[in-house]
Amino acid sequence: MNLDAWLALLEQRHPQEIDLGLERCGRVYKRMGSPRPAKKVFTVAGTNGKGSTVAYLAAMSGALGQSYGAFTSPHIFRFNERISIMGEPVSDDCLVRAFEQVEAARDGVSLTYFEFTTLAGMLIMNQADIDCAVLEVGLGGRLDTVNLVDTDCAVITSIGLDHQEFLGPDLYSIATEKAGIMRPGVPVVCAESNPPAPILQLAADLQAPVYRRCRDFDLIQQTNPETGLLQFSLHRQSMAVSPPAMGGKHQLENLAAALAALVLLNPGCVVNADKISAAIRGCRLPGRLQKVCSSPEVLLDVGHNELAAEALAAFLEDSRRFNTTCVLAMLADKSAEAVALAFGQVAKRWLCADSKGPRGQSGERLAQRISTALPTAGVSAFGALGDALQEALSTAQANETILVFGSFSTVSAAADWLKNSLQHDGHDADRITGGGT
Repeated sequence: MNLDAWLALLEQRHPQEIDLGLERCGRVYKRMGSPRPAKKVFTVAGTNGKGSTVAYLAAMSGALGQSYGAFTSPHIFRFNERISIMGEPVSDDCLVRAFEQVEAARDGVSLTYFEFTTLAGMLIMNQADIDCAVLEVGLGGRLDTVNLVDTDCAVITSIGLDHQEFLGPDLYSIATEKAGIMRPGVPVVCAESNPPAPILQLAADLQAPVYRRCRDFDLIQQTNPETGLLQFSLHRQSMAVSPPAMGGKHQLENLAAALAALVLLNPGCVVNADKISAAIRGCRLPGRLQKVCSSPEVLLDVGHNELAAEALAAFLEDSRRFNTTCVLAMLADKSAEAVALAFGQVAKRWLCADSKGPRGQSGERLAQRISTALPTAGVSAFGALGDALQEALSTAQANETILVFGSFSTVSAAADWLKNSLQHDGHDADRITGGGT
């Protein structure tokens, strides 16, 4: 079977898309020989910012001369994005070989799409014999397949309300699940200065040292702003680094956590600030305030919950983008009302489109939910996302910003539509599938 056939099979094989637990995947993992992805492992959990934190950590590890791999999910354009070695997505053939090995070890155990492919990712990195692996938790932490691997440094990014049907109804419950990636005596990096109580309590029980932003480490503007550099410090270790290429203050939080984890497992690496800065400048991910058009400005973002909406609204306000149209398509189980309230009056209008799949909702239903939260806002409903994008582009002013967000699949569909549209109009569309600016 080729890769597409494998993925189609895995999508329909297990009766549930999400089936948290380590018993089934753990049995297969042991039959595979419990392959450790790398000599040194970072595990990243949290509600938002995981993908960016993984990207920073992987790139900066490479800048130190280490061979590295990364595992992330979901993907935007191609499945291969989920597993990369030295910054390059692995090939179809590599994935197929790994899938065949997982299948041989499965021995009738039913695995979800995520469980099966995560085990394949661990195997690929193990066989690549790399120095460092950066693993992104898929959902929660405690019962996620990634948590089969004992981490050398646990990184916990910002935590908010999302996936409550699986992780629990409140921040306490969600934080308890995220904290499950910790191990006895292993350092824990918290991007938040005041993380939820379960994280601190479990860390104390495990005697795992906790490093909190603004308390144990920080990343701030240098005293002389003309340098354009940021000052990172963790206890007595300090270095000046370049600011991230990806926009928004939330990226400073993600980068700070990545730097703290890097320094903790690579003592003395601050002497390589120039190399680390070069890695930071070159680190871009698609769908993170990714600018794909200039006039009007079009930004793509994978944000899909209240916490992400707060970060996006702050970016728009801080950058004085007050003439903004939101093109939104998001799943029905996401809190569209909370997302709208987080934006408040920052967006002048909302163009809502259908989201597909069993968890999807119509653009009309989404528009109703946005209108309920923001009764005075200009809200319109569309079917296809392309129709909403066409309306946004055809009516936009030259100084207007069009923000497209709501999910990874929304960004993927928008990028495809925009690329085809730009090519049809004779413009350069190559940047659509590149990283954010």
